[in-house]
Amino acid sequence: MDFGLVLQTDPPAARVVSLMKRAERNGFRYGWTFDSAVLWQEPFVIHSQILAHTTKLKVGPMVTNPGTRTWEVTASTFATLNDMYGNRTVCGIGRGDSALRVAGRPPTTLARLSDAMRVIRALARGEEADLGGGTTVRFPWVAPGAELPVWMAAYGPKALRMAGAEADGFILQLADLHLTEYMVKTVKDAAVAAGRDPAEVTVCVAAPAYLTADDSPGALAHAREQCRWFGGMVGNHVADLVARYGEHSAAVPGELTAYVKARRGYDYAHHGRSGNPDTAFVPDEIVDRFCLIGPPAAHIGKLNALRALGVDQFALYAMHDATESVIDAYGAQVIPAVRRAAQP
Repeated sequence: MDFGLVLQTDPPAARVVSLMKRAERNGFRYGWTFDSAVLWQEPFVIHSQILAHTTKLKVGPMVTNPGTRTWEVTASTFATLNDMYGNRTVCGIGRGDSALRVAGRPPTTLARLSDAMRVIRALARGEEADLGGGTTVRFPWVAPGAELPVWMAAYGPKALRMAGAEADGFILQLADLHLTEYMVKTVKDAAVAAGRDPAEVTVCVAAPAYLTADDSPGALAHAREQCRWFGGMVGNHVADLVARYGEHSAAVPGELTAYVKARRGYDYAHHGRSGNPDTAFVPDEIVDRFCLIGPPAAHIGKLNALRALGVDQFALYAMHDATESVIDAYGAQVIPAVRRAAQP
């Protein structure tokens, strides 16, 4: 199993770069950032610095979307970074949440996302792509051998099937074991139905991780409060699914949708931050299911269970009061133990 670190691009950018360097030293192989132009600094500028100050770390957005930049601009950005640093980027992409909603626009359609993935991947590899209306372009400066994996974030049934049929990877932003099993199976089955080898679809689970010294009630309560924001962030997407499919639809598992009944709006000014006042509706059970909290043994056990379900990477959200310590503890205790367990 690979490990990634997910950060917001809060200023100063130098701290984001420093934390990614720290992650690489601790055995993380991927560095991810949010992409929301109004709320945080421009990620791709910072990605260039991360790549320049690391040696092997692969970098990408978690996630970009097809609406805030034209597709040829997105593709050119990735292709330029890969030309400079050697195929070390991944395009994480989805329909969009904060980046579009804060700007007064809704998330894009799945059809538009499908077209965007095709165009971005092709152009970044130096291939021709139709931008729409019969306008076909190619980047003449892309060198042979250029690559760009495109990983799609998804929750709903149509999006999961599209990820399996079209994407190089699937990003699931929660670490609930039951839902992971269900969603990974849906993606892999869709890959088979599309005539693909399901092993070609990389599976990345992304969620907050908070390590405690023990499993005392006080330690776990503090960890939950540091990670409760994540249930609110996921709830934005879940609320969309409920609006689309209904509260009791067989198309979407109740284990995913039930908790948003108590949701009462959302202010993106607190998006992705501990202490978010709009996430009080998220119960402790959801925090425990969606996140990794507790002493190292609890993290190792859940990560091994995720690996057994077909998860190839765990991407750790570190937006809490223990960012440096969780990176170091994962490097010293968790990552080595999970990798030892994976050895035959």
